Amino acid sequence: MAPARFLKLTDVADTLNISSAQAYALVRNGELPAIKVGGRGQWRVETTELEAYIQRMYARTEQLVAESALDESADT
Repeated sequence: MAPARFLKLTDVADTLNISSAQAYALVRNGELPAIKVGGRGQWRVETTELEAYIQRMYARTEQLVAESALDESADT
């Protein structure tokens, strides 16, 4: 069986270790691209989009750490 191409928001929340409400907020504010499917319009996130989001967060965190180190060295 091939891995799933799309994930439910509950699966995204489990992967990121956040609440379902936080996963929904990431989708609603555009940080995590997703699509609505089915008659009820349930959200689905493509696995590649989730991985891209994770990589963006790593890059953002790396930048914040670097900036923090620069701020600390400027204070000394």
